Amino acid sequence: MKRICLHGPESTGKSTLGTRLAAELGCEIVPEYGRAYCEAHGTDIDIEALVHIARTQDAMNRAAAARAAELRAGFVLFDTDPLITAVWSDMMFGAAEKYKRDAYFDHFSGFADLYLLLDIDLPFVDDGLRVYAQPAERQHFFDLCISELEMRGVRHVRIQGVGEARFEAAKAAVLA
Repeated sequence: MKRICLHGPESTGKSTLGTRLAAELGCEIVPEYGRAYCEAHGTDIDIEALVHIARTQDAMNRAAAARAAELRAGFVLFDTDPLITAVWSDMMFGAAEKYKRDAYFDHFSGFADLYLLLDIDLPFVDDGLRVYAQPAERQHFFDLCISELEMRGVRHVRIQGVGEARFEAAKAAVLA
């Protein structure tokens, strides 16, 4: 079974792409817990809330991977995982909360087999929960995403393109 995680800044099409990939591959996709949390509690969150989000997402991902293994499924998709929550921590708090971030995120080891890093080449769409709309902010967020993946040494493929081209690039990366 191959565990695939979508990674990248907000408004890069992770959820849309994940849903389509899951249908194509006939597998489960684990939704983004952070979105549900923010819909219920708002986006003014602290580092403790981010750690809660990361832990909950990790538990959801691990449960889905266990189900997929039981079913002998070829794939399981994660809309996100604690690595992107770590990037959110850096975006929101920078060095100010680094010691708290380190307590959980730097010990996380439940990496996916492949991360699809979605580029910021799509237009930003504000859905009421998104925060970093300015081009410089999006670029900084993307750069932090790359840094997090490289620091962890996890396998990742950058996914670019619009519409069908983006989907085909992601599908090719997953099936490679």
